[in-house]
Amino acid sequence: MRRWLAILALAAAPALSQDTPEQTLSAVVAVSAKAVPGARSAATLGPQRRGAGALIGEGYVLTIGYLVIEAEAIEVTGADGKVVPATLAGYDHASGFGLLKLAAPLAGKPLRLGDSAALAEREPALVATTSQREGVSLVQVISRRPFTGNWEYQVDSAIFTYPAVDAWSGAPLIGAQGELLGIGSLIVPDAGGEGTQSPGNMFVPVELLKPILSDLMKQGRRNGPPRPWLGINADEVRGRLFVSRVSPEGPAERAGLRKDDIVLAVAGEEVTTLADFYRRVWARGAAGVEVPIKVLRGAKLTDVSVRSIDRVEYFRASKLH
Repeated sequence: MRRWLAILALAAAPALSQDTPEQTLSAVVAVSAKAVPGARSAATLGPQRRGAGALIGEGYVLTIGYLVIEAEAIEVTGADGKVVPATLAGYDHASGFGLLKLAAPLAGKPLRLGDSAALAEREPALVATTSQREGVSLVQVISRRPFTGNWEYQVDSAIFTYPAVDAWSGAPLIGAQGELLGIGSLIVPDAGGEGTQSPGNMFVPVELLKPILSDLMKQGRRNGPPRPWLGINADEVRGRLFVSRVSPEGPAERAGLRKDDIVLAVAGEEVTTLADFYRRVWARGAAGVEVPIKVLRGAKLTDVSVRSIDRVEYFRASKLH
């Protein structure tokens, strides 16, 4: 039933967008990537990655960045089945977007970037995991709120949709006028809000892309100093921040931080949530700044100073820039 509703909704979209459903879906592409040997991200993301993306301009595809970081080879498959190689034109850790440059043209009409900032709760939208109608699902925006990931990542106004779509990675979220509103990042158990039982998806809104798109196209990254990155995964448990992982050979590991340490303070200021932690770290300055952290290790208080880096420096060099 949900698929039939999605098809009906897509069929109604041209009344507003002037595009046929086939034209709208022609922008949806498949993305596959093979990581370079020894990729640091392979431990969590695997060496082979597959997902989706959207044509957003002549020769450019927008997808989610974790599919294509540290890539040795990237291929993009268009709606007509044509496969072309692509390079990583730009990556932005702060938003999570990855921008690809196609080596040859693909058939398909690029999607217009919509006004995702105006997208409100309860509005319907479409998730397109493939360019075929059977890959379209009708969803509802169930919440707009901050999302904080345990890998030093935060989106202030993420888009959460319900019900959950399985093939979410890089999938475009399409509005009623056939416009691109977001790119799929995660499946979550609480799309309706903290403590809810509402499995759904989190999309990165395109409002975060608009100010940096030109930068990504020209120089591969946003202008301005990069945020400091420590290489810490931490989880909130009963008002405490437990270190669940430190990135091998990353800044935190080199400074002596360990799994199961409990983060208590940054630069003398108490932190009890990931959002607090990130705000304190990012307020220290640009990548390269020293970040003093107080941790509880067993029954012992320990002070650790971590020299931060730009996260991009941690990745193995991609052969595709």
